[in-house]
Amino acid sequence: MTNQRKIFAPVANVETQTYWDAASAGKLLVKTCLACGEPHFYPRALCPFCFGETEWTETNGEGEIYSFSVMRRAPVPYAIAFVRLDAGPTMMSNLVDCDFDSLRIGQRVKVAFKPAENGQNVPMFTPTG
Repeated sequence: MTNQRKIFAPVANVETQTYWDAASAGKLLVKTCLACGEPHFYPRALCPFCFGETEWTETNGEGEIYSFSVMRRAPVPYAIAFVRLDAGPTMMSNLVDCDFDSLRIGQRVKVAFKPAENGQNVPMFTPTG
């Protein structure tokens, strides 16, 4: 039995291809509205706040755990979390390379790219410090 959880390959589309290309290069992008200035995640062509045009913005890949849950009944335990990025939006992802019992809400995290089954980097997060 392997101790690694399988990471399924993401399916890119016209609105997300730039996001996945950046992830392959080790960069975490979010969309920012050109009209109201609000950053948002999940990538989409129009701002979910005002329906304005958007552009890609690179983040520092850091944030804090807003909420999380550890799945221990799976063959390989894993943690999912909502991470509030320093850049503004909150995104759902996995927490990796850490002791699940030491995770805490408000804990600082940084992006850690992990390869999916097809080699595509997928942004996940690991605690800092």
